[in-house]
Amino acid sequence: MRARLSDIAQQAEVSEATVSRVLNDRPGVSPETRQAVLTALDVLGYERPARLRKRSAGLVGLVVPELENPIFPAFAQIIESSLAQSGYTPVLCTQTPGGVTEDEYVEMLLDRQVSGIVFVSGLHADTAADHDRYRKLIGRPLPIVLVNGFAKDVEAPFVSCDDRVAGELAVSHLVALGHRRIGLITGPDRFIPVRRKLAGYRAAMTRLVGSTEPELDELTSLSFFGVEGGEAAAGRLIDRGVTGLVCGSDLMALGAIRAGRQRGLSVPGDLSVVGYDDSPLIAFTDPPLTTVRQPVRAMAVAAVRALVDEINGHAAPHSEYVFRPELVVRGSTGIAPAPRGLAEALPTQRP
Repeated sequence: MRARLSDIAQQAEVSEATVSRVLNDRPGVSPETRQAVLTALDVLGYERPARLRKRSAGLVGLVVPELENPIFPAFAQIIESSLAQSGYTPVLCTQTPGGVTEDEYVEMLLDRQVSGIVFVSGLHADTAADHDRYRKLIGRPLPIVLVNGFAKDVEAPFVSCDDRVAGELAVSHLVALGHRRIGLITGPDRFIPVRRKLAGYRAAMTRLVGSTEPELDELTSLSFFGVEGGEAAAGRLIDRGVTGLVCGSDLMALGAIRAGRQRGLSVPGDLSVVGYDDSPLIAFTDPPLTTVRQPVRAMAVAAVRALVDEINGHAAPHSEYVFRPELVVRGSTGIAPAPRGLAEALPTQRP
């Protein structure tokens, strides 16, 4: 028991005596400290004593596209933790190709009388989808919050990363390194985040490089999200002579690196690659990936707060909360290679 107390005390940054008082439900501990100890219990995987367990305030659905892309488990983990701290029990619904659809999950959640639903990168982000499904939920009324993807015809709180800024940050970084022939690979342009990233990329290329519309069309390659899609899209642009690639996701960036290496190119010596998301473990790839980080924690917490406010009758603003991304520079980007003809003409330097 002493070892457990020590672990919990270290995690909560309090004394073992304080941990003991909380576990035995004794007075003399502030609400903030008590919550820190209980959170430490949850993080370390210890079960809370029965007398300290809150009765759930209700179920909340969490619908995510899939778990293969590590950014979605990252969102799910923080949203679930935030919901639990607010007293709600999360119900995770994960979609898979050919499996249960978003609408089928919603029906299941409604049967379980959930108090609200958080949608992450759902059909609300797809301009080809019918958004009436969300208007019907709001009309029940059922509180919902939608993450990454804005639909102006849906009166609900939205939480998004600023994808336009993400595209601009990636291009600006590559231009600063001397790259001029910079390509963009991303998913289908029917998705709102893709359209915004495209807009940011094109605006930055026009402003910083002076690229024309036909040139930008040649430097853009759309595919499907994932390593394979990134590899195919990047291959097309590498064959057109790009030296830098802006990617719509970290997984697409890994596909781009693979496409470059299959052509005998080194990263970043011959080809620089910028990802998007900064999902877990991406800093440990070979090479470590330069990427544009989504502020996942801040976005997830904001989504839960908005939903809880809606559930409690304090309507959150029915608008879009936009969070600024951050460029994280690692080893997959470097100075642009010299033009091939110039490189061959330069004399060899001897030590």
